[in-house]
Amino acid sequence: MKDRMGLYYYPFPENKRVRMYVRQKADEIEFRMKNDDDPVVWNKHGWIAYSAIQQAQVLYAKRGAFDPHRAYDLKVAKAVLAEEDQEAGN
Repeated sequence: MKDRMGLYYYPFPENKRVRMYVRQKADEIEFRMKNDDDPVVWNKHGWIAYSAIQQAQVLYAKRGAFDPHRAYDLKVAKAVLAEEDQEAGN
């Protein structure tokens, strides 16, 4: 999906107020979350490279807390970017 801010998907499909924006930057996919109920998330946090998310996964796994791969889904991000490339090519 796409809006004025860019390409996005819903990381938690049951909550349409949270969007995960994605972009391709050099050789890496970057993510940025927007939560309509918590604007600080967008304003305070910038784009996050997938490699940083992978590093954070180790920390979260040790604590048994939030799983970054649930929200920052590389497969979904690639599909969103590929769909945009396809549309741009047509």
